[in-house]
Amino acid sequence: MRTSSMKYWQRRLLAGGGIWKRLYSTEFADDAGQSSKVKIFDRHLKQKQRDRVAWLMQPKDSLVDAVAENLLDRLEDCKRTFPTTLCMGGSLEAVRRLLRGRGGIEKLIMMDTSNDMVKLCKNAEMRMPNENIETSYVVGDEEFLPIKESSLDLVISCLGLHWTNDLPGAMIQARLALKPDGLFLAAILGGDTLKELRIACTVAQMEREGGISPRLSPLAQVRDAGNLLTRAGFMLPGVDVDEYTVRYKNPLELIEHLRAMGESNALIHRGKILNRETALATAAVYESMFAAEDGTVPATFQVIYMTGWREHPSQQKAKQRGSATISFKDIQKQFGQSDER
Repeated sequence: MRTSSMKYWQRRLLAGGGIWKRLYSTEFADDAGQSSKVKIFDRHLKQKQRDRVAWLMQPKDSLVDAVAENLLDRLEDCKRTFPTTLCMGGSLEAVRRLLRGRGGIEKLIMMDTSNDMVKLCKNAEMRMPNENIETSYVVGDEEFLPIKESSLDLVISCLGLHWTNDLPGAMIQARLALKPDGLFLAAILGGDTLKELRIACTVAQMEREGGISPRLSPLAQVRDAGNLLTRAGFMLPGVDVDEYTVRYKNPLELIEHLRAMGESNALIHRGKILNRETALATAAVYESMFAAEDGTVPATFQVIYMTGWREHPSQQKAKQRGSATISFKDIQKQFGQSDER
């Protein structure tokens, strides 16, 4: 790779938000997070990938476990219990294993589009059963939720919903499946995920192929998460973000980890297989731009946590417009007098 060209693209990508954000994030964010008309992901391919993941998945993945643990911690902040719970897609086994009695769950429904993934969860349950929890298994799709309306107290999705074509629609179905005052908990990957790999891949493609093609999944932006909850009709919406940095021996180890997590490319209009020369250039750029002194390379995973409740009369509501008993002008005058003193 020509050093001068690489330095040029490095400056372009790291300055002012970077070209990769426009190509891989902003351009697709509305479609990925807001549109129900555009089909971006090949759901049949994603099902096959998850079938493969059932045999590649590590018994324990520190990243997946950290996200699942953080998501389930929110149940400890709730004073009420959730007897009937649905856990759908994503990191099913980690959620089941890390529940540890949180949420007062009595009946747990495990659902995935992959039959092999459901079998994996069944086998894990046989080896390490959750005491006092009746567990059932369903093969189903988050985009066509096969659950009766108003039948659940809690819906959990850990690292699965970012692969749906109609994210608002899937969230609406989850809300309808909840009983009044039921809770929705979800963790999805955000737009800053794998920013290092996006930069390296873009630089390598521009250098070797003279252009770029979609290689990484478009992901929802943090600013859209609250709107998604509101659009789906959830009350008391809450959004917060965590970033996890995982270090790998080399870029190839990162790619293998993504495959084992089920995070491989599933775009409908995905490009052809990355040729060997471009793949090697991507690894070289990654290491030259981001490698630490010990030779390891970092990968950023941005996780957006979302909480929302199905409407219930007991929930707090905003006061009606015009019901205030004191004006902002009076408050401003009062603070102005305090400053003068």
